[in-house]
Amino acid sequence: MEILEYVLDRLTKKDVRKLKVGDIVYLNGKIYTARDEAHLKIIEMIKNKEKLPFDLNEAIIYHAGPIMKKVNEEWVCVSIGPTTSARMNDVEEEFIKLTNISAIVGKGGMKKELLKAFKDFGTVYLAAPGGCAALLANSVKRVNNVYFLEELGMPEAVWELEVNNFGPLIVAMDTFGNSIYEDVEKNVHKKLKELLK
Repeated sequence: MEILEYVLDRLTKKDVRKLKVGDIVYLNGKIYTARDEAHLKIIEMIKNKEKLPFDLNEAIIYHAGPIMKKVNEEWVCVSIGPTTSARMNDVEEEFIKLTNISAIVGKGGMKKELLKAFKDFGTVYLAAPGGCAALLANSVKRVNNVYFLEELGMPEAVWELEVNNFGPLIVAMDTFGNSIYEDVEKNVHKKLKELLK
């Protein structure tokens, strides 16, 4: 299997449908953080026909709770490691349908049932390396804005970030029904059976 490397300024649905499990991606441009509470808040607002203060159409969301500090009235990203994405398993399909996001960046993958939603709506899951929170923070060139900070608090707020060379990110779940996590699990069971013989 050929592994390709991409540096992308935007991640359109057309781009997403080219990506395959194992490919490496570096992102430039705008991304948004969104964890548990942000997912619920955004879903509630859309269902209530309230206008979001940002546009998530073909956007990239990052399952992360960053550490930020204020420097001369501007926010600076100190650390931005990925959050375990399984925490969003129960709401992610609805979130994808309502927002039309192109990509999710996170850690640990998501339930295999979401592969159908990824295929149907043109969404890809990109795995960020754990333990690289400071390195990833160096790729954040600017904090454009923060939403719901007072209501949700720093880790749960939606942070709009401008990034440069954000990665490396591994395509871990694609629009073709493939999942690195499923492949690993199959290989583990196969090896286990061989060892038990």
